[in-house]
Amino acid sequence: MKLTVPSKIIFWISFILAIVAVLSIIIAIPFLSGIAVWILLVAYVLLFLGNMIKGM
Repeated sequence: MKLTVPSKIIFWISFILAIVAVLSIIIAIPFLSGIAVWILLVAYVLLFLGNMIKGM
């Protein structure tokens, strides 16, 4: 299994999703606070796929 560097767009989307999730845990955001863990999971799965799939 060979890891690849994720594209910049995948990295930034994952980074922004992770920041939104963490902020929604710290600051009570009505809709996002309830699904913050799922947003964080999506961010890390996206980053994982960016590492595993070449060209993503």
